[in-house]
Amino acid sequence: MSNPAQAPEPIRLLVVEDDREMAAMLAELFVSEGYEVDVALDGQEGVHLALSRKPDIMVLDRGLPAIDGLDLMVRLRRVGVTAKILMLTGRSDVAERVRGLNAGAEDYLGKPFDVDELIARVRALHRRHLEHTDLLPLGQGYLDLRQREVLTSQGGSVELSARECDLLRTLAVAPNVICRRTDLLTQVFPEATSESIVDTYVHYLRRKLGREAIRTVHGLGYRAGSV
Repeated sequence: MSNPAQAPEPIRLLVVEDDREMAAMLAELFVSEGYEVDVALDGQEGVHLALSRKPDIMVLDRGLPAIDGLDLMVRLRRVGVTAKILMLTGRSDVAERVRGLNAGAEDYLGKPFDVDELIARVRALHRRHLEHTDLLPLGQGYLDLRQREVLTSQGGSVELSARECDLLRTLAVAPNVICRRTDLLTQVFPEATSESIVDTYVHYLRRKLGREAIRTVHGLGYRAGSV
């Protein structure tokens, strides 16, 4: 049986946005998603927080006072900052998006944006960050991706099949998010045609880990629980 040496740190997210109302809304949104959030209101403060707080993900406005968002990103990439960056912009032309992507952004989203799309895009960057993470929090326990097992809060361990691990990982990556069965089918069982396979594997995981490991949100889908 393996045990984590220490709890994994929460994912740090830095919002760099000069509109105070927008910045506050984004901070509240991402805190509700389980991120540890810092906010900078101009490019200079953005550089300082990016270097001192070492965020895993940045949501960066293109048009900023003090230091423009594009220049800020170039400076950070030059000094080795590897945070995944989603750039927000009011400019929708293709050339503008290409400049941002070439400067080091992983993704681009135009204003005004749909909140659900923003969350989904940041969640995708989150998953890319977690490709290098072996332990995911699961309530008071952990999902060990390398060993493909769950480390429970009581000190035990439970081995998982590859598909069980994939399903649990998809839920654990965004513990506050309700995952629809159709989305789980697409992400975890792309070759399957019936959503019933999702329910079957939820049953398998509950049989191994207890019913609280995966919670049903009636009429909506599933979300991560605790072990």
